[in-house]
Amino acid sequence: MKVEHAVFIGASAATVVGAVTGNERLQQIAKPLIAPALAVRVLRGRADVDKVDAGLLLAGLAAATVGDVFMIDPDDDQRLIRGASSFAVMQAGYSTVLARRGARPTAAALVPRLLGWLGAAGLLRARAAAVAPTLTGYGAVLGTTSTLSADPALAPGARVVAGMAVPNRDRRSWLGLGGLLFTGSDALIVVRRLFIRGETGRRASEGVILGSYAAAQLLLVEGMLAK
Repeated sequence: MKVEHAVFIGASAATVVGAVTGNERLQQIAKPLIAPALAVRVLRGRADVDKVDAGLLLAGLAAATVGDVFMIDPDDDQRLIRGASSFAVMQAGYSTVLARRGARPTAAALVPRLLGWLGAAGLLRARAAAVAPTLTGYGAVLGTTSTLSADPALAPGARVVAGMAVPNRDRRSWLGLGGLLFTGSDALIVVRRLFIRGETGRRASEGVILGSYAAAQLLLVEGMLAK
């Protein structure tokens, strides 16, 4: 196992534990290491990646680090807005890399994501007007990344189920699952913000959000680094 992967796994696990136990200090130490660990992975593999793509990935991971710091306290609306804005920059970079790799929207990926985005936008507008514009805008950029990552043409030879490549040893086949996990993680942020009130439930849901987020980042970055 490479050192950066060990750091990534340790930081991700500690961040989830910090969220579930309510230990904000642990999150403050561990969470800002998640994206930089993946950035080291990009730097190590940059000789095998187009320079523009490597630059976009590094810029995206830098933005993700900023977003991670803001999102340590997801119950503060101003921090949530700033975090979502930072992650929008990251998603724009990821979408650009995927498009440069030849990814295109497919109906199987686009339609459910569009419907989900419209539903979330309506809920946010009705129940959380203060954060609705930013989160709705972020959702559109996230949906672009998720839709493009699901294009099975990115992973030639992979088995396709429901219009998406099934992950195998070819890391390019991890992209679709990475985009799907990112969508699920961020959808749960909306559910947590609007519907989950109890402290235990909010901590547990935050743990799921962070665990799926970390997995999504790993799958997407590794998939975009693969040839």
